[in-house]
Amino acid sequence: MMWWLNFQGVTYPCMHAVWGKWAPPLERSRLATIAFSGSYFGTVVSMPLCSYLAASLGWPSIFYCFGTVGLIWCVIWTIVVKDSPHEDPKISESELRYITECLKDTDTNKPAKIPWKSFVTSMPVWAITVSHFSENWGFYTLLTQLPKYMKNVLNFELKDTGFMSALPYLAMCIMTQFSGQFADWFLVKGILNTTQVRKVFNCSAFIAQTVFMMAAAYWLSPVGTTFCLTMAVGLGAFAWAGFSINHLDIAPQYAGILMGFGNTFATLPGIVSPILTGYMVTDETNVVEWRIVFYVSSGIYLVGAVFYGTFASGELQPWAVETVPLKSYDSRRRNDEPPSYVNKSFQQSDEAYS
Repeated sequence: MMWWLNFQGVTYPCMHAVWGKWAPPLERSRLATIAFSGSYFGTVVSMPLCSYLAASLGWPSIFYCFGTVGLIWCVIWTIVVKDSPHEDPKISESELRYITECLKDTDTNKPAKIPWKSFVTSMPVWAITVSHFSENWGFYTLLTQLPKYMKNVLNFELKDTGFMSALPYLAMCIMTQFSGQFADWFLVKGILNTTQVRKVFNCSAFIAQTVFMMAAAYWLSPVGTTFCLTMAVGLGAFAWAGFSINHLDIAPQYAGILMGFGNTFATLPGIVSPILTGYMVTDETNVVEWRIVFYVSSGIYLVGAVFYGTFASGELQPWAVETVPLKSYDSRRRNDEPPSYVNKSFQQSDEAYS
């Protein structure tokens, strides 16, 4: 089990490394959130399916089923995914030219020397890391504890628990699509710059999650609790249009490395949260003890919102500039020097939002 989880940890950095070479600046939110939504769709499918498999065929069947799916996915990934647009034999000339033009001001090739000191001393990097940790704390807490809470406090049966526990992640899967679209819409229309978009989406999501997690601690009806937790998880999708895309803004050539760096800390809640919950909840039918779990998650969300709102940035960082002074799209716009591809390559995107 543990070796499988260790190998799974490379998937998010891998996706960011790919998007660093494939995603145009004004389409990053849409493309990346579509990819991220797959993990929540998988949760929606797996939670009720795991309940059914465990009740019908025994718990080992869960590992056989999803292990097979993982192998099939690996084969498809190896065949379909290419490291860069230039390596894709099926890409059209117009699409290749479009992506190359959009990324011409950014060196997306990872240099031989990785500026680790710059990573660990950069507050925008830590803003992303703290936010990722905060989001994952709530995510893993609910993922591991929600079925027990619904069964022991709300008196759901095992099979019903699987379906009801999946509802928050269904909401997040759907809302993630909207969050990416809205984030890019603000950028394409010039309403907000990249830094403002990341902060607004991330902080508003965390504050909303804080409110609904606290509400869930006191609205102790099946409908009320399910509604609050669904909203808490679902609105968290807007945070993924904030911190999770931010690596591509501040250092696209290091996006995969930065995701791996941040995700190292962000996976700690998956270890600490269940253990801490076990200490806080000694009687799984005791509502007062479960409220402490919700208090802790709400507090961590709030800390994440304040930290990210204070230190986050959407600008290309100085240590991410290689050999020539590079300007991010936002800074060019402030100087009234829009790059040529904004007026040409993104014209269709702008018309689509009109």
